[in-house]
Amino acid sequence: MTTTPTTGTAPTSRISGNTLPLAAGVLTGVLALYIALVALGNITDFGTNQQFVRHVLAMDTTFKDDDLMWRAITSTALQDTAYVAIIVWESVAALVLVYGTYLWARRDVGRARRFSTYGLLMLVLLFGAGFIAIGGEWFSMWQSKTWNGLDAATRVFLLSGVALIVNQLPGGGQRDAT
Repeated sequence: MTTTPTTGTAPTSRISGNTLPLAAGVLTGVLALYIALVALGNITDFGTNQQFVRHVLAMDTTFKDDDLMWRAITSTALQDTAYVAIIVWESVAALVLVYGTYLWARRDVGRARRFSTYGLLMLVLLFGAGFIAIGGEWFSMWQSKTWNGLDAATRVFLLSGVALIVNQLPGGGQRDAT
């Protein structure tokens, strides 16, 4: 690797320096749009995914293995509380990601990276820990042919992870300090 004669540092590619914040902003924006639409859909069509959450937590479409069924939550009040908590989490994540996208557009790299990271980690927690680990494994959602959201959760988890990695790459502007 060569160094620049005036600074003694490795040269920075103008391409990566100019496009990395754009890539991070676009990925953040796509996920902001996605989770905002998910939250809006859950609010305006409350009953559809309410049934999904109820069936997953009740474990009523799993293999009904006696060794696992003690995990089932059959109280509709607890099921609905969990569903409302999910919607609130989605809504807050959407707001944080929208703000992160706004900051990327303003080229406020340090703050954009920080807020985007918060929002993306919220998605990783919701889709990774919430839907894949807890829903998929603890409540055996993988056993259900009807109420299995693992494929969708995995897609969002992976896309959020990619966006998180891109958001954390070094470089991308003078105001890079967090």
